[in-house]
Parts: sequence; C-alpha cells; structure tokens
Amino acid sequence: MQKTGKLLVVDDNEEILIAVEMLLNPYFQKIVTSKNPNTLPSMLSKELYDVIILDMNFKAGINTGNEGIYWLNQILQVDPEAVVVFITAYGDMELAVKAIREGATDFIPKPWDDEKFITTIQNAYQLRKSKKEITTLRDKQKHLLGDIFKQFPEIIGQSKPMEEVFSTITKVAKTDANVLITGENGTGKELIAREVHKKSNRADEVFVTVDISALPDSLFESELFGFVKGAFTDAKTDKPGRFEIAEGGTLFLDEIGNLSLTAQSKLLTVLQNREINRLGATYKIPIDVRLVCATNKNLTEMVTKGEFREDLLYRINTIQIELPPLRDRKEDIPLLIDFFKRKYETKYDKANFKIQDSALKKLHEYHWPGNIRELQHAVEKAVILSDDDYLSVSNFGFEKRKDHLLSAESLDLNENEKILIQKAIDKHKGNYSLAAQELGVSRKTLYNKIKKYEIG
Repeated sequence: MQKTGKLLVVDDNEEILIAVEMLLNPYFQKIVTSKNPNTLPSMLSKELYDVIILDMNFKAGINTGNEGIYWLNQILQVDPEAVVVFITAYGDMELAVKAIREGATDFIPKPWDDEKFITTIQNAYQLRKSKKEITTLRDKQKHLLGDIFKQFPEIIGQSKPMEEVFSTITKVAKTDANVLITGENGTGKELIAREVHKKSNRADEVFVTVDISALPDSLFESELFGFVKGAFTDAKTDKPGRFEIAEGGTLFLDEIGNLSLTAQSKLLTVLQNREINRLGATYKIPIDVRLVCATNKNLTEMVTKGEFREDLLYRINTIQIELPPLRDRKEDIPLLIDFFKRKYETKYDKANFKIQDSALKKLHEYHWPGNIRELQHAVEKAVILSDDDYLSVSNFGFEKRKDHLLSAESLDLNENEKILIQKAIDKHKGNYSLAAQELGVSRKTLYNKIKKYEIG
C-alpha cells in the first residue's frame, strides 16, 4: 500500500500524539504533531494539511470544547477547505453536533477503537481529496466554457518549412520541456501551442491561454497566481490563478515579450520553485503545468538591451519552434485558401465558389505582411462580397490597394507593414481600437508599430 497524504495532529497530551502517530504511520506519508495550538498559524503559513486532528480542550478542567472550536475557526480562515477531525475525552452528542455545525468534519471520543479511528481519518482524507478535485474541476470547467466557442482549425501545410515544424512538434510534444514559439503576427503560434498540447501526455487536461499583451502589469499576479478573500478591496472570494487552473495541463503565455521586468522576475521565481503564492495567502501551492510561450519579438536582442531576463529566457526556451512567414511557404497558399473558402462558404451559406486564375495569381504573388491571418480575412471578405459562382480579383479587394504592395514589386516587409497600418488607421479615422481589430493585432502591438514606423 502506497502511503500518501499529510496529517497534522494537535493535542496537549504527549502520549496521545505518540499513539496517533504510531497508529496512522502505516497509512499516511507525513504526520506532524504539536502539543501547542498556538503554533497552528505558523505551521499553516508554511504548508497546508490534508487532515487536521485537533483536541477540543487544552486547559485542565475545561471541557466545553470552546478552545477547539476557536482554533477550528482560525484554521478555516487560512484554509476554507480544511478537513478537521476533533478528538476529546468528553465526547457527548451535544458537543459533537456543535463542532460539526462550526465546520468540523467528524468527531472521535477518547478512548477510541483503533479500527474505527483509522477508518474515520481515511474517510476524512478522501473527503479532502474530493474537495480539491471538485474545486479544480469547477475552475477548469469555467475556463473551458469560456473557451468552447473558439474555432481552432487544424494546422495546414505541406511545404518544407512546415514539415520541419511538424517534425519538431512530434519530437517535443511527449516531453514536459518548456517550448518557445516565435514568428511574426498572424503565423499561427497559438495553433502550434495547441498542437503541442494535443500530442502531449497532458492532452486530456486543460489548455489555458493568457494574452500577456492584454494583461496590465498591475493584474499580472492576481491573474496568473490567484488571490484569497480580502487580499484587496474587490477580493470578495478566493480565486485561483491561471497556473492553478492549468494544473496537470498546459499553460500558454502569448506575447511573452511584453512582460515587464518586474513580472518576469515573479514568473521566474514560480518556474524555479514550481509553486505559487496566491495574493494575500501565507502558504505555497505546488504546481504541475507544461509551459508554452510565444512571441513575435527577438528575445535574444531584448536580453542584450536589458529588456528581458536572460535566466528567464533559458527557462522558457528549452525547445524553440520558429514559424515561417507565409511569404516563405507560398506552396501552402492554395491549401490555405481552399480551407478558408470552405469554412466561410459553410458559415455564410454560400455556393461552392471557383477562384479565377487571375485572382489565384494575385494571391500567390502578394507579400502577405499579415500572414495567415490576413489571408483568412481576405478569403472571408471575398466569400461575403461575391454575387457570382466564382471569386474574382475585385472580390479580394486587390484593385483598391496600392499596386506596388499587391504586385509584390516591393519586398520590404517594414514598408508594406507601415502602409497597411496607415491604411487601417485612415479607414477607421484614427480609431486605434478598430484599426487594431482590422489588422488582427492587439492595441498595444499597434501602438508599438506606430511608434516604430513614426506614423503620424
């Protein structure tokens, strides 16, 4: 029989402590004893226990049970899901009912029957496990429900660059190695992260995403590590962070390059210690997650500039998967067009369109600074706009765009990106939120691009 579980026994009688430890030692992995209940706050600040066995009376001649109930309430303030079993030499039914009403799990009178004692504590331990599993499942379910309507297509590609990507995924997926996915915006980094998860040993567990670019620095800790009730003004209840929700599964941190140095330090500590500390909590919670990160930034260059911690880069970059831009895998364009065409024909209840050769030629020649995301939007618009049984050059909007951009005469990525950004801003009359949405990037990313290209 494998021993598991952590017990804490608090009783002012040394003989009782020895007896309980000897009785339960064959069944539990760790048993900690204490004669003084005043040590409880300190002990619980260091770790939580699966079952706490607690005497009800500590002062000689007092048998009201009030001392035990006082300490029960102190325990529940630290760990609301604590499982507490009382033991007392004055075990009458009235006292037992009082203790259970206050939140105790069970009640054992002294002297006890060894077999019944063991069974009671084992049942209490199973209750603790069930509570934790229910809480975890509930939190995972909430996350899954929020994610369930997202559509994530399969990864499409037969080009040599994509074959190399698929090969790396196959090699790394079954390990627990941290993965860093790099590539330009719109290349499908989240799809690759999900593919790593789907092919991993954690595939049956949850996949949790966090968009760092949309997360203010002030919310980083509470969002990723969680908080306890009363940690700050609006903390009305305990809330797990993304690390806890992802327990056993995969945590995907998108746009990791946008983390502040302060947040980087906190993340590094968690990855090193493999435990998190909820805001306002005095105890640590061990974590078991597979970390996958993504960025469109050059993190090595950022390290050189002092903008990204080198030790954190080593932690998240055990394996790197670099996604090629669409212009470097043009043989995949017909496959992608066909996939998106069929998707939007179904979505908008349209006929099975043919694509004119002239439109296919333009689509193949175009530089695609927005990568797959831009191609997807172009196909969707074409399907919506076509009134015929085919998709033409005009449906894709090529005739309205600047010739040097669409004919791919200019292969300068920065130049084309700047033009696209300016067009989006002009189209939405300076509304950066709408422009960012049109471009398929976050508002923070758009601001960074505006600053980079000095767009007025």
